[in-house]
Amino acid sequence: MKNFNLESLVRPNILKLKPYSSARDEYNGDTGIFLDANENPFGTLNRYPDPYQKEVKEKLSALKNIPVSQIFLGNGSDEVIDLVFRIFCTPGNDKALVFTPTYGMYEVSANINDTELLQLPLNRNFQIDREAVIPFLKDENLKLIFICSPNNPTGNSIENVDFILENFNGIVFVDEAYIDFSSQKSWTEKLEQYPNLIISQTFSKARGLAAVRVGIAYSSPEIISLLNKTKPPYNVSQLNQEAALIALVDDEKYQSEIKTILEEKERLEKALLKLAVIKKIYPSDANFILAEVNDADEIYNNLVQQKIITRNRSSVIANCIRITIGTTEENNQLIAALKPYN
Repeated sequence: MKNFNLESLVRPNILKLKPYSSARDEYNGDTGIFLDANENPFGTLNRYPDPYQKEVKEKLSALKNIPVSQIFLGNGSDEVIDLVFRIFCTPGNDKALVFTPTYGMYEVSANINDTELLQLPLNRNFQIDREAVIPFLKDENLKLIFICSPNNPTGNSIENVDFILENFNGIVFVDEAYIDFSSQKSWTEKLEQYPNLIISQTFSKARGLAAVRVGIAYSSPEIISLLNKTKPPYNVSQLNQEAALIALVDDEKYQSEIKTILEEKERLEKALLKLAVIKKIYPSDANFILAEVNDADEIYNNLVQQKIITRNRSSVIANCIRITIGTTEENNQLIAALKPYN
């Protein structure tokens, strides 16, 4: 990354944007007589939540050794993705780049925000082709690059991220939804080195809070400030903040569940590779595996009839299904359902 200028990337209307501010933003106390927000004075959930999720961010800051000023919380990672489009991409003019196959919400958010999405296929090893990406990095209208690592649906960690960070003057968004299951280091360790870097993580996967919808972004204080002023004022509910705090406190449960999931993944892979229906299992750093089978459509539909729901990825990778690692009992039922194909 050379001659990086953040302000030159931000939409002019976002730079000028005056964020919504409540009276409570100007009051630093935790207790008082609150007559400012037209709330019902009765009940236990009658008050608006902390708009900046101070307690959750302080806990994350201590765990990750990252300042609170470099942490943003969203209504799931999908809100973070959408906000990044809103901040950096002028509708009908700017572009974003993804490496396919990858997470589908990048394309959905691009379409919602009227941003042209460039798609560069990963190579046969599901890695970024350095030579192929160089021409894209020179496009003056390219503002965002999304890199999902470990990648969904392939499961592998992506290489050459540093090459893109060093040679692109726009925003590089590294989606680490599955990083807790990987032995690879998080890109959060490189935050100080790259001012154009945004890393997203989530409570949905390893923390077991998919229903809660809390996503995280780590970036420079300047980018976090832009996210904070562009988001809706109360984007993470009080109940969801409390659930996130409980999950962060119970580190023993978190570590134990990751260990169990990884052990089950190894066991499931070994069992599936003994079945003739499984042609290949791709290397995975996530809590799922991508399996090549004889006929993905037939197998997927047959499993659905047995109330076993996998993800048919045949539309993006021929004859492949993506299998999330379940409980021991669930994985055993999957293995039993596939045995008749031998």
